[in-house]
Amino acid sequence: MSSDFSQGACSPVRVTPSRIPTEFPAPSHRGNQRQALCDIRDAFAAGNDVVLVRAPTGSGKSLLARAVAGAARTPAEAEPAEPTGAYYTTPQVSQLDDVADDELLDDLQVIRGKSNYTCILPGEETTSVNRAPCAREQGYDCSVKHRCPYYSARAVAANREIAATTLAYFMRTAGSELFRQRDVVVIDEAHGLAEWAEMYATIELSPRTLPVWGDLRVPNVRDADDTLSRTVRFAESVVGACDRALEELRARQELSPREATRRDRLTERKSELAWFVRDARDPESPTTWVVDQPDGAGGTVSVVPLEPARYLRHTVWDRGQKFALLSATILDKRSFCRGVGLDPADVALVEVGHTFPVENRPLFDTTRGKMTYDRRDQTTPAIARLCVRLMAAHPDEKGLIHAHSYDIARRLADRFGDAGVGPRVRTHGRQDRDEQLQRWLATDDPEVFVSVKMEEALDLAGALCRWQVLCKAPYANTNDSRVARRLENDQWGWYYRTALRTVIQACGRVVRSPDDSGATYLADASLLELFDRAASDVPPWFQEQIDRISTPSLPAFDPEAALAGHPAPPAPGRSPRGGVGETGERAGGSGSDGDGGGRSGSSRLSSDGSSDGSTAGGAGTDGDDHDDHPLSDVWG
Repeated sequence: MSSDFSQGACSPVRVTPSRIPTEFPAPSHRGNQRQALCDIRDAFAAGNDVVLVRAPTGSGKSLLARAVAGAARTPAEAEPAEPTGAYYTTPQVSQLDDVADDELLDDLQVIRGKSNYTCILPGEETTSVNRAPCAREQGYDCSVKHRCPYYSARAVAANREIAATTLAYFMRTAGSELFRQRDVVVIDEAHGLAEWAEMYATIELSPRTLPVWGDLRVPNVRDADDTLSRTVRFAESVVGACDRALEELRARQELSPREATRRDRLTERKSELAWFVRDARDPESPTTWVVDQPDGAGGTVSVVPLEPARYLRHTVWDRGQKFALLSATILDKRSFCRGVGLDPADVALVEVGHTFPVENRPLFDTTRGKMTYDRRDQTTPAIARLCVRLMAAHPDEKGLIHAHSYDIARRLADRFGDAGVGPRVRTHGRQDRDEQLQRWLATDDPEVFVSVKMEEALDLAGALCRWQVLCKAPYANTNDSRVARRLENDQWGWYYRTALRTVIQACGRVVRSPDDSGATYLADASLLELFDRAASDVPPWFQEQIDRISTPSLPAFDPEAALAGHPAPPAPGRSPRGGVGETGERAGGSGSDGDGGGRSGSSRLSSDGSSDGSTAGGAGTDGDDHDDHPLSDVWG
């Protein structure tokens, strides 16, 4: 039996999966959706319990997901002990928001964490349910619990055929009697499942996360002869401290909101540490634990699981009998399965072809040097000048600049301001990220948004965005212990695949339908190197884009031309100042365009040799600030 399916014949199948094509919720199909439904059906009918669906951005994965979930066994078809119904889950909060707003998916009952719902008791209208009187007072009997927004939504979701949650909530409810095992689990945007699980299972012990920190004597576990054993013993002492603090809190009849927060954090840390201790002491556990303590004795301790297959078994794989995992960027089947604890022989891969014309999704070589940490001071000014020229090339169109880190975003914003194009530029910080994104999406002005961590779960169809810039090859931070350990184990394939995955996701933001179009400009020379290093993992439809990379002809550096289509004065969130100087168009400050370094291929713009001509070098080892947690779009 072949485990790979790619646009084959749609033959009739007389088993439960045969309902998948008929469960498609839209009145008509687009692109390859009809064939994809048949291939998914055939993959399940062939006996596979897990089906990976590699579907390009814009192919309607949520509708395919709904069709699979809708084919789950119903109570009428099941024996009394057999699971029924389905879960739909995704790591991205914004993706779940889109599902909740889609009329075609209105039979998916969305359930979120308590902090997303507001108490309806008099005087508590601004209190989230996780801080309401029922969470603060022992034995509290809420008179309106039957109308509580959270408990009502939870009850409906528990009984609806398809419950939709974030991956964080889904994992947290593992073992719940209410959210029992179901017949089918569908995970949308599943490409980062292993990384999400690692981050979710990471335990941080610090003054911020551990309320009893001040009562502890924190040893130097970093330099111990056996770091893991020393950390296990420290974890056991922390569990004891948590128990004592919880005993004191539980003796009180009523808690303040602050005390309720303290109780919840203590409970979470105790549960996490107890699991860590059990797993670390289990000689048969497949989990590899990495311990970080940058400051030694008295400093923060982070306990990180690598490839937490056992954790996923409990939180994901035990939650269903059949699984569909959908993504545009599950790049290598064997590596993905190994990372999430699946046997590739038991997993089918369905390949969905791209139907968007390749000429509508061009990549342009506008590289200006490398953005590795040691070269960033020289390259950033050149990229800033490039962006001003791109603003002039797209005077009436909104643009997105993927800055990769807040450090790069700040440097670019400063230079845009000094160049005088600040009125056209919108920025965001860690606290106002979503607010500024919504303002940028809402405006009709051709604003340019300098963004961080917006390579995924962003639908920029049509005039919402016509061009974007990738400022840096998104290699994982080698200062991260998980990354360092993998590279010590020679997992360079994983390193390059992870970066390639982010690039492909980013490229899909601006082209969302066959008649849509959007240009992606590559500013970091390491991106071209990445395409070569990860060539064996590039999907065929993205390889088409790479093969057609060309060097565009751009207007001269002219801030006035960059503002020609933008009438608005500076406003909150827009860059007021910055510093794109008049020298140093190229990295190194020569100001000359050099010889063309672009690849041959068709282009909407003709070549003028404006590439910096950089040659491929080693992968960057960056010192970026990574304070913006990768889960920032998940925990809401």
